[in-house]
Amino acid sequence: MAATQEEIVKGLAEIVNEIAGIPTDEVQVDKSFTDDLDVDSLSMVEVVVAAEERFDVKIPDDDVKNLKTVGDATDYILKHQS
Repeated sequence: MAATQEEIVKGLAEIVNEIAGIPTDEVQVDKSFTDDLDVDSLSMVEVVVAAEERFDVKIPDDDVKNLKTVGDATDYILKHQS
């Protein structure tokens, strides 16, 4: 079953918390991964891999560069999950 927007944001918050140590309540749709959440390019790869596994979605490398905010990633997962 497809995840809802709320479930995706919560899941991304848990992933970012595991990888970058950012408290889950700070991970919100308007937050930038790099500017607000301190996720560097290496950590972003880990976030993407974890999100792909968790939400059963494939995120090609070309699309990763467009995922600047938590909202971008949430919208992408909503559109592409199976």
